[in-house]
Amino acid sequence: MAVLAGLVLEKAVIQQILREEIVKESVIYQDILEQGLQQGLQQGLQQGLQQGLQREIAFVLRLLKHRFGNLDQEVESCIRSLSVDQLEALGEASLDFTQSEELTTWLERNL
Repeated sequence: MAVLAGLVLEKAVIQQILREEIVKESVIYQDILEQGLQQGLQQGLQQGLQQGLQREIAFVLRLLKHRFGNLDQEVESCIRSLSVDQLEALGEASLDFTQSEELTTWLERNL
């Protein structure tokens, strides 16, 4: 590589490129790179889960508001505190609700 590069690049540039390649191939560099990649993936996963939870909350609130009109602030706050599993269960249960009191009862039993 250095021989062919010498035809086009100056010696200092060739030496810099070779040093960078050696560093990139080092075990320490690879470990640091892997750690950075894992941290990035973990942060991305956490952000994705948080966005999914927020969308689930928004969907259940829209569903309940469509069925019962505006919700009491306390009820809405309780719904926002539910886990994903609880939100899914509430979404399914709400299909059978005929009165807003059933929503309140469900929340009291499942919180």
